[in-house]
Amino acid sequence: MYKIPANTLFLGKQVVFVPECHSTNTLALQLSHKPSTTEGTVVITNHQTAGRGQRGNTWEAAPGMNLTFSTILRPAFLPVEDQFYLTIAVSLALHDYLGTKTGKPIAIKWPNDILVHEKKICGILIENQVQGSRLTTAVAGIGLNVNQQHFDTPTAMSLIQVTQKEDNLEAVLHGLLECLEARYLQLRRQDHDSLKEAYLSRLYARHEQRRFSSPQETFEGSIRGVDESGRLAVETADGLKYFGIKEVSLLR
Repeated sequence: MYKIPANTLFLGKQVVFVPECHSTNTLALQLSHKPSTTEGTVVITNHQTAGRGQRGNTWEAAPGMNLTFSTILRPAFLPVEDQFYLTIAVSLALHDYLGTKTGKPIAIKWPNDILVHEKKICGILIENQVQGSRLTTAVAGIGLNVNQQHFDTPTAMSLIQVTQKEDNLEAVLHGLLECLEARYLQLRRQDHDSLKEAYLSRLYARHEQRRFSSPQETFEGSIRGVDESGRLAVETADGLKYFGIKEVSLLR
């Protein structure tokens, strides 16, 4: 169903399409162990029945109306302690594509939700495999709402709701892969400072006084940035605090 994109060097040159699967990330992880699976392989489905998201959430996507796919990467150049830069690169790629596509302000909600009009249009789940001090394989799963107009979740948004135009899923995929490859190659060049600066400049609610929830309490604070391991830095009444992915939530 999906053709090989013409304008990438390696991303999407091998495409595995399945009409239905539980999770493209799970299937991609299985395929990644086969010697014949090259870096840049894309696993895509029309209907993902048990898509996974950050914090153990599920991903709502009507069959045949959205993009649900995973890419297999081999970032052996990336030390384990720098693995959050892969999250940064993938998040920026989605921001790049959607900003150009919609012409609207796009924001990245830490760690990697993509928002338009403060609603979630895209989710990312990156799963890394490690050997020693290096990453061996990374699977970047992406769910992008494209032509779906009705959601059970009131905080969800789709491209068609923003642009008022139905999109060809294959064309959207090819555009996304071009942006993903560009940011991944920037990461491969070890351009960490530029990547992090771009990520922070697009970070949702940065320097705004907001309410947060942790397992211990609800508190007010202001996002200052992220540290090298990807923890969120929040200025609170008790000083600067750092939180991992499952340790804090930003309340609306």
